[in-house]
Amino acid sequence: MDKQTVLKVAKLARLKIDDERAEVLAADLGGIFKWIEQLNEVDTNGVEPMTSVGGQKAFRRPDVVTDGNKQAEIMRNAPDSAEGFFVVPKVVE
Repeated sequence: MDKQTVLKVAKLARLKIDDERAEVLAADLGGIFKWIEQLNEVDTNGVEPMTSVGGQKAFRRPDVVTDGNKQAEIMRNAPDSAEGFFVVPKVVE
């Protein structure tokens, strides 16, 4: 990673970075990319992809639509209601 690339990415991201800071960032990003390249050397053949590092199974419930049957209970909290709906002041003419 060179200084020009850092400045170009900073411009695209609308970040203001001076030349001195760009050189430091270029060195830091270069080091990060070297670590990432080392990951490519790891043999991952036969390793299944994971969604989590833990071996826990996610609990799944059936996808069933329910309304909760609590309309009357909810409407008791409304200052004004009509036909099972909240009544609010008109805001658009």
